[in-house]
Amino acid sequence: MYHFYVSSIKKSFVIAVFATLCIFSAEAGSGMPGAIEGIASWYSEFSPGIRPTTANMEIFNHDEMTCAIWDFPFDSWLEVTNLRNGKKVLVRVNDRGPAKRLCREGRVIDLTMAAFDKIADLDEGLIDVKVRVVR
Repeated sequence: MYHFYVSSIKKSFVIAVFATLCIFSAEAGSGMPGAIEGIASWYSEFSPGIRPTTANMEIFNHDEMTCAIWDFPFDSWLEVTNLRNGKKVLVRVNDRGPAKRLCREGRVIDLTMAAFDKIADLDEGLIDVKVRVVR
């Protein structure tokens, strides 16, 4: 009887450890960072070099709550927080960017004009943000 009790405890322990490892490896293997910090900029239909369609072939509309980012899959929903004033906006990924040369300067996300305007004055141009995936 003692042997059976010890065996069931060992099995429960092994199952708990296995389940925990599976959860952590699934999160680590998702390929998406939990949150990133860096610089956000904005772009509009009037910005030089902007194409009429986004990288996922949607018609670009600077009045929508969308963004360009390299680190998250298309149709991910992101919460972008202005680190200076705490204002937040939810945006959907439908484009790729910022330009690779700008990423080397710390830019992590390009927001549409409307999305940027929700968390900062457009005249600021560049702001420090935290970006996290919400869905």
